[in-house]
Amino acid sequence: MPLSPADPLRDDLPGDGRDETENERLDRNWAEILQELRVIQTGTQILTGFLLAIAFQQRFEDLDLFQTDVYLVLVSGSVLATLLGLAPVSLHRELFRRRAKRTLVRAADVLLRLTLMAVALVLTGTVLLIFDVVTTRPLAITMASITAVLIVGIWLALPWRIRRRG
Repeated sequence: MPLSPADPLRDDLPGDGRDETENERLDRNWAEILQELRVIQTGTQILTGFLLAIAFQQRFEDLDLFQTDVYLVLVSGSVLATLLGLAPVSLHRELFRRRAKRTLVRAADVLLRLTLMAVALVLTGTVLLIFDVVTTRPLAITMASITAVLIVGIWLALPWRIRRRG
């Protein structure tokens, strides 16, 4: 079944120079998603490893209740981001050779967006934790807020503005 003109997977604008079938377009979309996943998985795995290692440092015992709670939320969020980032691979294994590329691309797109959301929260929280341990809580909250604003600006507002300009 061909994609409707309003479908978010439809990226073949008239005059875009691409002469590809729907299957070729889905294959290209899948390849692009895989490349994005490779990039985010590397960063997510490094961040998860960093967070897991903190618990085994001597200074970990010096954390107050707030910092310990933030740390546990960060570890949970980082593990969630890792699971979400790996989910398209598992999904691909289950749907391989079942003629479900459109379903796979749609699901992977959603999973990648959820991964980015989880990474955004973990990055913001990591800034909060590090600044809270090293400086003061008010500065930590300020820096975490700035980080959140930067993420929204760079990851959401900038692409939205570029899309609007065409």
